[in-house]
Amino acid sequence: MAKAKPKKDDMVKPPTEADFTGQQLDLFQSFLCNTESERDRLSNTFDLWDSVPRYSVSRQAMDKMRKAGMFSQLLNIPFNYRGRELAATIQPAWIQDKEGGVTGYYPSANEELIEDALRKIAAEQNYGYFDKPNYRSGVVFSLHMLREELKKRGHTRSYQEIILSLRILARSTIEIATTDGKNGEGFSINPYFSGLSAVSRSKLDDDPEAKWIVQFHPLVTQAIDAVTYRQFNYAQMMGHKTQLGRWLHKQLSLKFTFASLTTAFEMRFSTIKRDSALLEGYKQQRQAVVALDNAFEELKASGVLSSIQKSEVRGARAKLEDVVYTLTASREFSSQMKAANKRQSLGEDSKEIIVEKNDPTQSR
Repeated sequence: MAKAKPKKDDMVKPPTEADFTGQQLDLFQSFLCNTESERDRLSNTFDLWDSVPRYSVSRQAMDKMRKAGMFSQLLNIPFNYRGRELAATIQPAWIQDKEGGVTGYYPSANEELIEDALRKIAAEQNYGYFDKPNYRSGVVFSLHMLREELKKRGHTRSYQEIILSLRILARSTIEIATTDGKNGEGFSINPYFSGLSAVSRSKLDDDPEAKWIVQFHPLVTQAIDAVTYRQFNYAQMMGHKTQLGRWLHKQLSLKFTFASLTTAFEMRFSTIKRDSALLEGYKQQRQAVVALDNAFEELKASGVLSSIQKSEVRGARAKLEDVVYTLTASREFSSQMKAANKRQSLGEDSKEIIVEKNDPTQSR
């Protein structure tokens, strides 16, 4: 039976030439650095979107669920974002293989690496786009380009693995809802990638130069429009071996904005466990604490942190209730935060200019 061709309306609308230019995109692709080598190491992180625990189920955990016949249709993860109680509800992607079998996948560390690499490519001129009238953003790329970017950062993947991850990201849906009752209630439901399409002269699986288009999640588009992203050392983050180490690096880049050699930043085991959802798979709490210790040591070894002080909080009968980590930034990380702060300040000034151009009645 012949497969039905996708309708034109079902395809992602290709960006126009105008979508690859503009002040908002220029700000997104401009980094505060001294050399091209430094620029190559930088990308953008997004405050709310990168605070959502959306990649917390490992492929190994999924395999165990399938074997036990307990693969969940929905995954509910409560978390906090800057003092607000939120919840993420994730619906897995159902992917059909060449033999006709259908398998469910939750986005995992593999897909997170793919998204991070695509965001880096979008930060390069001529690849990222921002379509203000249709309020969407994304990136145009080839599988070869994406594979080379992953390989460059130490995460080589085959073309088949990359295509699978792209499909998972396009078919997985995430709902983000408020649960604390503050300022009313609200929610949003969208795929991780709001759109995905590809055009090839041959079979997509065999064409590394096929043209792919990804449309990012609306929260990414919103951040590009509002200039609320921050530059950070993407290459250093991608160099961490553990997913938890990469998550910690992003969180420090977003929240330890006052980093200096004389200031410290406090993080708690309980908070990290809740907001990352990456420590739920351990049978015993002490195993999870060891995993977190190792992740922090990884950040110290890579030059993000200069020192880590650990203080255990114990309750009745000396039961371990929590662990407090007091972190001191390295000189390198402190410099990175100062540059990110300055770049964001320049972006805020430029945003006011954009508002004035769009609305002559708006004044400073």
